[in-house]
Amino acid sequence: MWQKTRFTEAVGIQHPIVQGPFGGGFSSTDLVAAVSNAGGLGSFGAHNLRRDEILRVTEEIRQKTDKPFAINLWVSVVDEGGEGLDEAGYRQAVEFFQPYYDELGMQAPGMPHDHVEHYEEQVEALIEAGPDVFSFVFGIPSADVLSRCRAAGIKTLGAATTVAEAKALEAAGVDIVLATGFEAGGHRPSFLKSAETSLVGTLPLVPQVRDAVSVPVVAAGGIADARGVAAALTLGADAVQLGTAFLACAESNTTDQHRDLIFGSAADDTVLSRAYTGRLARFLPNRFVANVEGAKAFLPFPVQAWFTTPLKKTALAQGKPELASFYAGQGAPLLEHRRAADVMAALVGGIDQIFTRTTTN
Repeated sequence: MWQKTRFTEAVGIQHPIVQGPFGGGFSSTDLVAAVSNAGGLGSFGAHNLRRDEILRVTEEIRQKTDKPFAINLWVSVVDEGGEGLDEAGYRQAVEFFQPYYDELGMQAPGMPHDHVEHYEEQVEALIEAGPDVFSFVFGIPSADVLSRCRAAGIKTLGAATTVAEAKALEAAGVDIVLATGFEAGGHRPSFLKSAETSLVGTLPLVPQVRDAVSVPVVAAGGIADARGVAAALTLGADAVQLGTAFLACAESNTTDQHRDLIFGSAADDTVLSRAYTGRLARFLPNRFVANVEGAKAFLPFPVQAWFTTPLKKTALAQGKPELASFYAGQGAPLLEHRRAADVMAALVGGIDQIFTRTTTN
């Protein structure tokens, strides 16, 4: 029976289906609860939350579901040079972004300050909150953190974009490895080499990771329907994570405009760019991404985000998608459902049919 895997047994869920976590305010407790209540593993991206917010969100999720769920953090929260800018660097950055600020009728942000998240405080709050799963990207937590998670009964799930990263996660004692192909929407969470040199597709990555590690493997990247889930399970995955399929649901905290774009022809094309945050991510293409890519105007993370975050928010408020960021994976054109329960039902029913046909043929 495809539903029973090492992952479902380890985490205590009914179906080997994981909702991808969304940072940047796109996660919602309603979405997490909807997926978990349907037998999957709901996930909340908390990398931009402070300690008290993580505790509050976790408690809110528990009020909506008694099923397992995950909280996600970014282990690495600043790139080299991302701690701040000197006056000359600040003036140069403002000069580049000023035409966009002028177009939107907004003031440029001041000198970057308090712009780096405090991972150490976040992970302390997470351990205190005690979710069923601590999922993470952009690195590996310390041995002490992993040990404390084991003692607290919290399963750890780390993202890998290459076989080498998967091996490093297992060697560190991480419980579950997420093998994420470059087709996925959102950020590429590479940590051993640059994201640009770690662009392995889901199809070759999953079986290689399966062969390289002994822990459960979750597949991610470009998977949007039952066929993709069945394929990943056939390749050796113990579970599958879907991001864009759940981001497009009514329960997520994205905008209706974003949802409509994901379900429209705009999602036929996606691009990888550092334009909005300074870290490589997959978006729907637009004028801002094209211009920043053309100028190679990439500041280190999170300094780039300091200048683009207010720009994105203002562009959204003014209905100017050519300046706003919209994450989407390459599987977006396959999407059909707009509610989490419908996505889960379609996946479970479709996978049942696929494996039933395979068994009877």
